[in-house]
Order: sequence, then C-alpha cells, then structure tokens
Amino acid sequence: MAQCVTRVELSVACEHLLDRDVGSKSDPLCVLLQDVGGDRWAELDRTERIKNCQKPEFSKKFIIDYYFEKVQKLKFGIYDIDNKSFDLNDDDYLGGIECTLGQIVSSSVFTRPLELKKGKPAGKGTVTISAEEIKDARVVYLEIEARNLDKKDFLGKSDPFLEFYKQTDAGTWQLVYRSEVIKNNLNPCWRKFSVPLQTFCGGDFNKPIKVQCADHDSDGSHDLIGRFETNLTQLQKAGDSSPVEFECIHPEKKQKKKSYKNSGIIRIKSCKIERDYSFLDYVMGGCQINFTVGIDFTGSNGDPKSPDSLHYISPDGINEYLIAVWSVGSVIQDYDTDKLFPAFGFGAQVPPSWQVSHEFALNFNPSNPYCQGIQGIVDAYRQILPQIRLYGPTNFSPIINHVARFAAHSAQQGNASQYFVLLIITDGEITDLDQTRQAIVNASKLPMSIIIVGVGEADFKAMEFLDGDNGVLKSLTGEPVARDIVQFVPFRQFKNAPREALSQMVLAEVPKQLVSYYKLQGWPPVKLPEVKHM
Repeated sequence: MAQCVTRVELSVACEHLLDRDVGSKSDPLCVLLQDVGGDRWAELDRTERIKNCQKPEFSKKFIIDYYFEKVQKLKFGIYDIDNKSFDLNDDDYLGGIECTLGQIVSSSVFTRPLELKKGKPAGKGTVTISAEEIKDARVVYLEIEARNLDKKDFLGKSDPFLEFYKQTDAGTWQLVYRSEVIKNNLNPCWRKFSVPLQTFCGGDFNKPIKVQCADHDSDGSHDLIGRFETNLTQLQKAGDSSPVEFECIHPEKKQKKKSYKNSGIIRIKSCKIERDYSFLDYVMGGCQINFTVGIDFTGSNGDPKSPDSLHYISPDGINEYLIAVWSVGSVIQDYDTDKLFPAFGFGAQVPPSWQVSHEFALNFNPSNPYCQGIQGIVDAYRQILPQIRLYGPTNFSPIINHVARFAAHSAQQGNASQYFVLLIITDGEITDLDQTRQAIVNASKLPMSIIIVGVGEADFKAMEFLDGDNGVLKSLTGEPVARDIVQFVPFRQFKNAPREALSQMVLAEVPKQLVSYYKLQGWPPVKLPEVKHM
C-alpha cells in the first residue's frame, strides 16, 4: 500500500482562452482527471463555471493526495459550458494539458500552453497551476453582511458578491474564496462559508487579506463597489454580539471626491476557527460503515434463463449485478467489523403468496436478512434467482426508507459511530420517481449515502437526475437535499476496465459524504485523533 506523503491543494487560472460563444465570451470550467492505468482517466473533481470570461481564476481548489513514489499523471481540461448536463462531451473543449503532479509541485509556478490535441495549440491559451501543501487541518468559518452599498446598475440596485485574496510570498494577490451573487440588494447577507485556514492565509494570522465587493454583470464585466485590507487577527475579533465592520472603499472615487466617505459597510458577523476532521479521523475513531445491497428483479431485466438477460449467469458464474456487488463490496467490507450485510431484492413476485415485494430479503429470512460477507450476498443471489418471478414496477423508495430507518435510529445516539451505505443495482427504469426524491431528501439529513449502479444499455436520465450533480435535487414540495448523498455510475463505462476502476469511481464520494454529515451535525470522531505536534 503506497503511503500518502501529503495532501496538496492546486489553484488553477487561465489566460487568453479561445472564444467559442457567439456574441459573448466563453463560460469556462476546469476538470481534473487522473490516470488510472491502461490509458484510462478518471475524473477527480471540477471547478465552478465562470460566465463570460477568457481569463478565469477559479475559486474552487483541487485537493489531491501526493504520493512521492508514484508517477501521478494528471490531465487538466478546460471546457466552455453552455448547458446543464453533467456530461462534458456536449461542451466545447477549450484546451488542456497533461503533466505529472511531481512537475507541478517541483515548480513554484507551473504555466503551460493549452493544447486542443497533442501538438495543436489552443490559440494563445495558457493555464497556470500553483500547488500548496496542506499541513493545517483548521478551517475558518465566516458570516458576512453589508449595508448601504453603492448602486451600480442603471435600472436596478447592485448584484453584490465578495472575493477574498491572500497575499503570496511574492507579493501578488491570490483568490481564496468567491461568494455567491445576491441579486438586486444593497444590504446583502451572504450565506455562511468556510475556507481551510491554509488556503485562507497559509496559517499566518497576520498575512494581509484583501476583500473586494463587486457588482456582478452577466457579461463578465463586474464593477468594483469597493475594497479593504485586513488580516485574520482582525477578523477574529468578530463575535456573536460584537461584529467587526470595515468601510468598503472605491480608490478612484476617494481620489476624485473630497466629500467621499465610503461605498458601503462590510460587516463580519462571526469568524470562527475550527478543526476539520478527515474521513480517516472518523474511521480510526471507531466509525463503522454498514453496507446494504438492493438488487433490481424487475421484468425489464429479461428472463434470467435467457443469455440476453441482465440476470443471466454466464458459464464462468458472473453477470453485471454480481461484478458490481463484488467490486463495491470488496472495498467497503474492510470498514465493517461484523461483515454481516443485509441484502434485499425489489420488483419481483416472491413465494409463497407471489405478491410483488419491494424489499424482500435475498435469503428469504425477513427477521434476519444478513448475509455473511460479500460471498454470502453472492450465494444468496444465486440461490434466490430461480425461485422468484421477475415482475415490476421498479420502486426505489421502500428500500431507501428501510435503510433510512436504521440510520435514523443510529443518529439518535448523537455520535459518529455508525454510517450507512446503500448500494442499489438497477437496469434503470424507475417508477416511483417522486417518492424516491422525497426519500433521498429525507435520507440526506441522516448518516447515509446511496450508490446507484446502472447495468445494461438503458437510458439512465432519471438516475442522473437523482445524482443531482448538475443541479440540486429537490423533493416534489421543493425541499432541497441537505447534502449530496447519491452517486450514480453506469456500469457500461467500466465493461473493459479493471475491477478496481468501478469501485474507485463509485466510492470516491463516500468519504466526502460521511464527513459532510458529521460536520453538519458538529460531531467529532468518537475517539479523537492524537494531535501530533510538529
């Protein structure tokens, strides 16, 4: 097992991007891919999209584990995003680069020309990537509002947003956070946000911080309302009852006008610094991950006896359902001490009554649906297959609610001791979409994650909708998920890939989701990590 030497934060900025939009500038986003072997690339993360901008500085940072002993090949791709779909194949490619993480960390500023393909430059476009080692696990939480901001728009009020910059050792300003835009409001209150202490000021409480407030224009030509400089020591004086206020100054207005006071007041309502716990802090602190499997036995899969059925077990004893159970289960089982996994089927008629069931135990023992290890799930699946009739409809909500009941019970203990992961394997035709949306919204407030693996060649539009990557999933009543807990992966993308590629892709989000839940609750690990002083 390779030892992760350290974690590195990558900041990305571009210049002179190609213009692909008629009548306006491109809307770029940067995606980071990592080589997973066999000339295959897996997406690690992507930045926000910046509208109408040929010189973007992305506020979202990439966090990546750096292994000294591995060549970590990376690919940065810049895309012009003009639609809501998560898939980048329908977006204009503005160029990219391939390099190694070693190259980035060993040069203080890493700038390369963007290429559309090997040897073909993307106009004059360049990308600059700067790396910083993450040594500090503390996080700055800020709540900020403003009042009496200058009106910048001819017809309406201003649409203000904030940007925070830290001063680098070279004296330049580097963007560390950009807030959301609040439309048509001169007294905005931005939502509470957090920035790792390292990102915010490199851990130096006296490092200069520049705060800019600007009026957002959809064409990318944002107008400065005003700015001020401060540092974390000053910001930290903000407490619940005593906010810290700064005058927002527009330098040109100040020069021109003797009577000029300010362009508004920025008010720091609270500034707190807290320790951030990692996935490993929780796992090593005693958090158990409970793994449950739900398997789709609806008629659309085809008759299991027929070779073109998704449930047909090939002569070598496998099918896509079994491969998905093996590849995901084999990783998760290490985090579960008792190795007992509840496994359910849905959408079939089951004996003796032949009623359709949407949560029947694979071992036909409803009072004890646990299978011994991943092999136990596989054995139960093979045994049950000839004994049931594939039917319908395809309802996800019963099995999501089933696991949610356990997660809710565990959450009442009020500590980070149990987390639940539900793996649903399906051929994609979902019937109870509205009930499932509600079930996911409810589950997003509980210690659980849902992984959906789509098998077969169906159109998985509904699954992608549940994943919520290209927008926030909401229930029918409009209630949004408290956090993103669904990860959808189509199996066909991994048909010829090594098995670990599927589990890596499917499980990549679980650590983030687990940490986001406990962070939302404010629960530390059950056993706190020992603080090692450098």
